[in-house]
Amino acid sequence: MKRIFALLLTLTIIASCLCSCSKSSSEYVDPTASIKVQKSTDKYRNYYEIFVSAFNDSDGDGVGDLRGIIDKLDYLNDGDPKTDTDLGIDGIWLTPIMPSPSYHKYDVDNYFDIDENFGTLDDFDELVTECHKRGINLIIDMVLNHCSSTNPLFKSACEQALSGNMKGDAEYFEIHKFDESPGEGYTGIGKNLFYESNFSEHMPEWNLNSDKTRDYFEKIAKFWLKKHKVDGFRLDATLYYTNDHTDGQAFLKWYYSMAQKYKSDVYMVGEHWTGNAEIEEMYNSGIDSFFAFGFAGSAGGFVNSVITSNGSGLAKNVKSYIEETKKSNPNAINSFFLSNHDQIRSGNYLSLRDSAGTKMAAALYMLMPGNSFFYYGEEIGTTQDATKNDDQYKREPMIWDSENLPDIRVSGAGADANHASYGGVKQQEKDKKSILNFYKRVIKVKNQNPAIARGIITKTDGFKDECICGYYVEYKGEKLLIVHNVSDELSKTVELSDDCELRADLVASEKNGKKHINLDGKKLKLLPYSTAVLKVK
Repeated sequence: MKRIFALLLTLTIIASCLCSCSKSSSEYVDPTASIKVQKSTDKYRNYYEIFVSAFNDSDGDGVGDLRGIIDKLDYLNDGDPKTDTDLGIDGIWLTPIMPSPSYHKYDVDNYFDIDENFGTLDDFDELVTECHKRGINLIIDMVLNHCSSTNPLFKSACEQALSGNMKGDAEYFEIHKFDESPGEGYTGIGKNLFYESNFSEHMPEWNLNSDKTRDYFEKIAKFWLKKHKVDGFRLDATLYYTNDHTDGQAFLKWYYSMAQKYKSDVYMVGEHWTGNAEIEEMYNSGIDSFFAFGFAGSAGGFVNSVITSNGSGLAKNVKSYIEETKKSNPNAINSFFLSNHDQIRSGNYLSLRDSAGTKMAAALYMLMPGNSFFYYGEEIGTTQDATKNDDQYKREPMIWDSENLPDIRVSGAGADANHASYGGVKQQEKDKKSILNFYKRVIKVKNQNPAIARGIITKTDGFKDECICGYYVEYKGEKLLIVHNVSDELSKTVELSDDCELRADLVASEKNGKKHINLDGKKLKLLPYSTAVLKVK
């Protein structure tokens, strides 16, 4: 009897174990759950662009400000890598914050202060301190191509030039004498004197080749880097640094090496709005980064892959671009993005594929080697009035709560519920499937796998399917394989050539009713609009 009882007990235990094992094997285990987020200690970052006047208004005057940014820092990064409630960014780029007569502040009156609409230098210092506590690097827009026509130094330059003195303050600017009007791009001040003004008559251009200008610019760099502890600069309009008198690359080499005297690890990213070949050439200047405009916007490689469901060529194009930039500057950190404050909101054209398209585009550009930059509101799929192309409509207020729209007016533009069709931050934080929570996951994955940003694409693999974008990145002996399925309709099964472990799965669409990617041996089963990050064993 005892033997029968023992046998029955053994069989019961075995059956229980089998049921338990069967149950556990079918349950989804998030591969990211056991991987530690690694804080960045170098120049590789996930940057968040803030158009200051439109982000968050702390005092109810209808203008976003620095204290408004401080109030929202825990949303961006709460300083605890173990939490998933914050966005997880570790870099912020502020659009111009210096005194200026315009709403956009790209025409500076005083390079040594904060615009009164945004706060004070004390507010700025507090923002920097709070950012650094959270591991966030802060860079500011530095406008060196031009200033405001109301800038006191330019006013003095015009007065002196008109009196016949071209060796005084006039040397700071591109003021020249012509027998007749030189035409577009110049503005006259009288007596056949004209100043270069490619953007506007209200934006006179600095003489970047002048020792006086360079001494002045060094004082500005020292002020912000040394005294106010910024981590670097976004350099506006570098395309216009080159003219009849100045070699833009030579100026950038000087500026970068000069700034390194005050902060050895200063980070700089240039806005050189041209094609890939010109940007690749500009990396010879030695600065860290340039925005990859050739891959951005409605016609760029990332959006095109999403809309056409063709990703096979994307990895090859990015690989080639990075290789060319590294030839110019071995230390180049490529900067990929979808849109910025000068472009139509990415949500407008990505909404053609509903929220899943916006998520898929995020996975594509943010998981490429280098630094990712995304524009405030992009993480909630913000759109704009497509019938209005004026710049202020590209810079509408951040929508924190779509049921309580902000009373912010940026040169006439204002918040609109129609531009938050997926809800504001408050609404999306509660929705596990939201664009916001997808962005959080992508950034987490990137922060868990330092090789993604810092690695080199050593091989691309199209897997003989135009819907698949696949590439290997290698860094310090680690090899990752990143595979995207950009089909919005079809699941895809691809055969891997290596033994891999799944490090992360990112599913932008659940059209087939499934939520997770499956790796079975060397067979990777991808859902529509999904991404797998794998570690090669």
